Formats: sequence, C-alpha cells, structure tokens
Amino acid sequence: MSPTLFHGEHRKWWSLAAVTFGLFMIMLDNTVVNVALPSIQRDLGVGLSELQWVVAGYALTFAALMLIGGKLADAYGRRRLFVIGIVVFTVASLACGLADTGTQLISARVVQGAGGALMNPATLSIIAATFPPRQRGTAIGIWAGVSALALAIGPLVGGLLTQHFSWHWIFFINVPVGIMGIGASYLLIDESRDETHERLDIPGLVVSAVGLFTLTYGLIEANTYGWGSPRILGSFAIAVASLLAFVALERHQRAPMLDLTLFRNRTYVGANVVVLLVALAMFGVFFFVSLYMQNILGYSPVQAGAAFLPMTILVIVVAPFAGRVSDRFGSRWLMTVGLTLVATQLLLFSRLGTDATFWQLLPALLLGGTGMAMTMTPSAAAATRAVPVDKAGVGAAVLNAFRQVGGSLGIAVMGAIVAGAVGGERTVDAFMRGFERALLVAAAIALVGAVVSAVLVRRHEPAGESPEIVGTAPDAAEAR
Repeated sequence: MSPTLFHGEHRKWWSLAAVTFGLFMIMLDNTVVNVALPSIQRDLGVGLSELQWVVAGYALTFAALMLIGGKLADAYGRRRLFVIGIVVFTVASLACGLADTGTQLISARVVQGAGGALMNPATLSIIAATFPPRQRGTAIGIWAGVSALALAIGPLVGGLLTQHFSWHWIFFINVPVGIMGIGASYLLIDESRDETHERLDIPGLVVSAVGLFTLTYGLIEANTYGWGSPRILGSFAIAVASLLAFVALERHQRAPMLDLTLFRNRTYVGANVVVLLVALAMFGVFFFVSLYMQNILGYSPVQAGAAFLPMTILVIVVAPFAGRVSDRFGSRWLMTVGLTLVATQLLLFSRLGTDATFWQLLPALLLGGTGMAMTMTPSAAAATRAVPVDKAGVGAAVLNAFRQVGGSLGIAVMGAIVAGAVGGERTVDAFMRGFERALLVAAAIALVGAVVSAVLVRRHEPAGESPEIVGTAPDAAEAR
C-alpha cells in the first residue's frame, strides 16, 4: 500500500472513513434493538414501561451527557474522547448481551448511552475541524449515508440474530466492531482540540441531567402511577425547576457547558429545533411500528427487519445527494420539503389496519426514507456551518443532544398516548386506537418542524464562508 495513501489530500477522507466506522456501531445498535423488542419483552417478562426504558434509558443518558462529551472532546482531544467513547460503548454492549433481567439490561443500556455521548459529538466536530466549509456538507452527507447503511443492515441483522440465535447476540456483535473502530481511529484520525478551553461546567451537567431524567421519567411512568399522582407531578416540577436552573447557570458561568451565544444565530436555532422535532416524531413511532409489525401483523423478526429496508436504503441513496445540494443551495427548503414528506408518511401509517400488507406499508416507507434524508443531512450541515471550528465539539454536541432529547421524549410521549388509549383493555383494537392517535400527533409535530425550518433557517450560506464569521457575528450573517 502506498505510504502517501493516508496523507496529504487523502488524509481527511480516511479520517471521515474512520469516524463513520465508529458511528456505524451506534446506528447499528439503534435499529437492531427495535426489531428485537418483542423478543426481549417475552424473554425477560418485562412490561411496556420497562421496554420503553430499554430504548429511552439509552437515549436519555446519550442526551444528558452529550454536551459534556462535546466539551471534553474540544478540551482534551476529539480523537481521544472518540476512542474512550468506543471503549465504554463496547464494554456496555457486552454487559447488555449478558443481561438476564430487565433491570440489568436497562442499566447496561444507560452505560451504552454514556459511551455514545462521548463518541457522537466528536464525530461531527472531527469533520468540522478536518474539512473546509465548501466540502463540509458533502462530508456530512457521506457520514449520514454510512450511518444509514447501519440503519439498513441493522434491522435485518437483528432479525436474523434474534430469530436464529437470540436477542443477546444483537449486542455481542458490537464487540468486534468496537475493537476495529479503536484501531482505525488511531491509524486514520489526527488529534485536534480547542486551545481556549478553560474548565468543565459540572453544575450545568448535574442540573441538565436531573431535568432531562425527571421529565422523561414522568412521561413514561405517568400511565403506571397516574398523571395526577404526587410522584408524577413531583417529577415534572423537578424537571421544570432543573431546566430553568440550567439556563440561569449557563447565562452566568464563565465557561458554560452550553454556550448560549450559539443560539444568537437563527439558522443554528432552526437546525436544532428541527432535529428535536423530527426525532420526537419518529423515534416513538418506530418503537411502536416494530411492535405493530410483529405483534399485530405477525411478522417474524427477520421479516420486520427486511420490511424497513426500502426506507433505510433510500436514506443511504438520498443523504449524500442532499448534502451536496445543501452545500450549493443551502438547507432551508430541503429540510422543509423533507419534513413535509415525513408528516405524509406518518399520516399514511395512521390509516393502516390489522390486516395491512407490505405493499400498503411500502409508500409510507419510501416517503419516510426520502424525507428523513432530506431533513437530517441538511440540518446537520446547516448547524455545523453556523458555529466556529474551535467550538465544533460543543456545537455538534448540542445538535445531537437535541436529537436524543427528542428521541427519548418521543418514546415517552407516544408511549403515553398508546398506553392512555389501551388502558386496561389489552386488546388489538385498543392498541390500534392508540397507535393511530400517536401517529397523528407525530405527523402534526413533523409539520411544525417544516414551518420552523422555513422560518428560521437562512435561505443560503455561501459554501466558502468562514465558520468563525457565522458563529461570532450571527446578526450580520443573517442580514446578508
């Protein structure tokens, strides 16, 4: 192999390959778990709320620790934190595979989320530090496309492993992938950091984590204990107080975990809100779509995994193209049209019955794949172009934190809607009634996201524009 292959102009593309390889593991885990949920529920004998925590516990710690992960990456080295995250994620995956109770699995998933929180912001910040603005959308499109490849492979691999071995193997598969990711990181990624870093914001980390946890806990457990119970009302009260305290702390901290000045840029605000809303709409829906396919339509795990392939393959195909288009023409209308397609998909899902065929599922899956690719890649590109490179880790962490917060809240909100409709009936008709209501709410959320992107995201940001200008002088940038 040529000694110049990993150096010069080629180096940044090899770095991108290493970053997306590590991210592949996270995305593979997400889709593998969704297909295995019915098997996990039967094998461990867990209820709906515990099953939600298997997914939400991961998303919650992912979101709660994402900002500190981005801050640590900027301060102590993006490659270093990326590798540490892979190690934590890999060890936690092994623990998930060895779990034989619901509590053990949820606990290991929480640790997995911590590993993901160290990895994920480092991926986008490495890209921002490696690629010039004119190539960043293309790089993010490739990043999103490779991630989508994991989404495409995940359900099918998960179905095969669950059906022919056991659900434990969906976690064991992360171990060799993680080991290869560590080696690729040291070989292909250059170290970078923010030399202006001062100190960590521990108070901000604590109050934000408490606020996110209590909010999600209240939403998931409300139907178990009652919406008016002291436990649930107390959870919501603590959540509101903690999140307000977090904003107050960040406004007065000398070195805040969340730099609120980033939100002076309306494009950055719009990108983050869109990411939150699309995750809120989609995460909870696909939690229940997997249950719908297997428990109502009678799909096997392999069939359920294969059914998602049209959607995820479209994400693979469209995401890089959407990144290139956003580089040239901006992200606003791509995001707006993408969210409208997502809303249409959810409306089509809401019309499905207990005897739906795959061909009735297919139009919604195709629209969803196109819409997700047109939304997620341009929103990430818009956000990373709107922050200075030396704050890329925090900027990417905020974006991913919004995605994970939306995901954990989506699981909780959609779960609350379905559980409220089911009540004590536990019948197919009751589940379908709740499923339809959840889908209609999710469609409305996606349409709100379309409006937000049309109003807040700038029409076009020139590809060669300095990110320092965008991040430090947002008002001037927006006026152009």
